[in-house]
Amino acid sequence: MSEHYDVVVVGGGIHGVGVAQAAACAGHSVLLLEQQALAAGTSSRSSKLIHGGLRYLEGRDFGLVRESLQERAILLNIAPELVRLQPFHIPVYPDTTRRPLTLCAGLSLYALLDGFGPGSRFRKLRPAEWDDLDGLDTHRLQALYQYHDAQTDDAALTRAVMHSAIRLGAGLACPAEFLGARLAEQRCEIQYRAHGAEKHCSAATLVNAGGPWAGDVAMRISPAMTTVPVELVQGTHLVLEGTLTRGCYYMEAPQDRRAIFLLPWRGHCMIGTTEHSYHGDPASVRPLDQEERYLLEVLHHYFPGRPDRVIARFAGLRVLPAADGTIFPRSRETRLTVDRQAQPRVVSIYGGKLTGYRATAQKVMRLLARSLPPRKPVAYTADVKLVAVD
Repeated sequence: MSEHYDVVVVGGGIHGVGVAQAAACAGHSVLLLEQQALAAGTSSRSSKLIHGGLRYLEGRDFGLVRESLQERAILLNIAPELVRLQPFHIPVYPDTTRRPLTLCAGLSLYALLDGFGPGSRFRKLRPAEWDDLDGLDTHRLQALYQYHDAQTDDAALTRAVMHSAIRLGAGLACPAEFLGARLAEQRCEIQYRAHGAEKHCSAATLVNAGGPWAGDVAMRISPAMTTVPVELVQGTHLVLEGTLTRGCYYMEAPQDRRAIFLLPWRGHCMIGTTEHSYHGDPASVRPLDQEERYLLEVLHHYFPGRPDRVIARFAGLRVLPAADGTIFPRSRETRLTVDRQAQPRVVSIYGGKLTGYRATAQKVMRLLARSLPPRKPVAYTADVKLVAVD
């Protein structure tokens, strides 16, 4: 006889483990299926930031920024080992498109949306404070703003969330390949392969948290579901020789005016990210030579004397709504779809930000509430402490 769960989650990235944790906190039985390893895909290849998304203010995504800043505050509280505030510096030169007045207004709004909390302070640094800025070019510098956001180890955070879910009763099958699911009126019949054997289970609900593979997961569910037109966007980061002592840098790429970050990372520094449409197997994504040249050009423009030896490089995929035009200004809102409105059996997660994983998981659980049996909650995700695990 196959096992039965309230919730089965497909995908062991940050959103999948977030849903598993939220379901376990709500007292539900839950099993997560991951085909390779936790955080094997996008959730280990991000910019490692827990942030509100200062640049999203330009697109008037005020709700997204406010929610992300609220989630940042929660993670700073429940995961102090894993999420830490860092100073960020925004340099302004004669050719910088975002002028001091615009930056000051944006940072003020950022602080307002944060509720003027401990991480909302910002200031304009005096020229006397421009010395020893990790090699930043100060000859043409007109202004330098400092604000605060948070940094994390994305893969370690993903593992910590899953560890907390397991402690709350969630199950993990890894490696486990999702083979398919058939939807009945009140349940989902699920097939997967683990340790070379085909296995079966049933669930009241199924959550598709496949990330770049979400479309492939959806195609394995019958009857066929309506899917969201999405675009896979490749982003590459370089890990470079040398350390940063003053924190992080938020730069405007001279080539196309996109936002680029230079961040401290494991005793070295990391620069990213790029944005290119990707077509192909998500497992085959690799950094491109032109992406490396692009990022090094940004580095040389702002830090002409810094070493540029590349120690490591990695590429990940973001899932964005399909649309015409350039990628950079497109909304980063998470899209949730269901197989039916009244009593959903399946919720699919398209897109999403590392910072907002917990809020996304809560939204998923609200969508599934009508389809799940009543259970007594055992915890609340905003209170569950997250600790680093091996």
